[in-house]
Amino acid sequence: MSVPRTNRAAVILALAAMLAVGAGAAATLPAQAAEIRYVINNRPVTSYDIDRRVALLRLMQRKGNINELAVEEMIDQTLRQQEMARTGVNITQAMVDQSYANFASSNGMTAAQLSQILGQAGVTEEHFKEFIRTQIGWGRVVQSRARSGGALSEQDVVQKMLQQGGQKPTATEYMLQQVIFVVPEAQRGQIMARRKREAQAMRDRFNGCETTVSFAKGLIDVTVRDMGRVLEPELPPEWKEQISQTQPGRATPVRETERGVEFVGVCSARQVSDDHVAKMVFQTEQSGDGSFENLSKQYTTELREKARIVRR
Repeated sequence: MSVPRTNRAAVILALAAMLAVGAGAAATLPAQAAEIRYVINNRPVTSYDIDRRVALLRLMQRKGNINELAVEEMIDQTLRQQEMARTGVNITQAMVDQSYANFASSNGMTAAQLSQILGQAGVTEEHFKEFIRTQIGWGRVVQSRARSGGALSEQDVVQKMLQQGGQKPTATEYMLQQVIFVVPEAQRGQIMARRKREAQAMRDRFNGCETTVSFAKGLIDVTVRDMGRVLEPELPPEWKEQISQTQPGRATPVRETERGVEFVGVCSARQVSDDHVAKMVFQTEQSGDGSFENLSKQYTTELREKARIVRR
């Protein structure tokens, strides 16, 4: 998943400006001892944490009282991380590093250049990566709540169908196959490049799901998993764009994941329309009309109301 788009344009412009100015133009921050400012359900938020968020908000060109905004954001981030842990949402370091590298690449710089700029701005690589981790994980937490508590009833679907002239919506139904070149966490640095080459070679030979298992025979630590029939609204968010752009009989580009190196083969794709499709499509429409952001705010408010927040 990529870095969230909120104020992203401002971040990009600021990063680009700092990159153009160069390393010598940014003043280094003086070292200072961190003090505990808040305790959130027994977890401390320090002055160092808040200062890093102040720097990030300035980079985002946020308006208002930056210090107060930074405090509120760090409290929310802490509560969201605790909820991620409670609900079993784990965002691995590999996922965070990949998102960080993608953000750097999409803005015309290397990960090392991005780290240098963030350091000059007083944000630091570590703080920005923790920001990324929380954004990805919190998105999954909110999506899970939306699925469990916000499903459309049959009456809702019928009402929406009537609003659209009684026509059931259609969606693309995919038959998918996932290929995983397993890379143990302890060996990522040593063998990742080789595994990428192996995965790319197999992906280039992919011409349909019937031959994937035979291609994988003889390869070490390669898993082929049939994902079955998946409707477009149900596609995993991290694969959705790549799958939708891949022709049947071909495979998505390879990418690093927490498991190693993967690609997804698109066995077939067809347009379908039934009651299940209607519910999925209408549910997706609901999630895109601002209700996700509203649910996120409501969820965070609930966590704040239940939390023990002590100011030091």
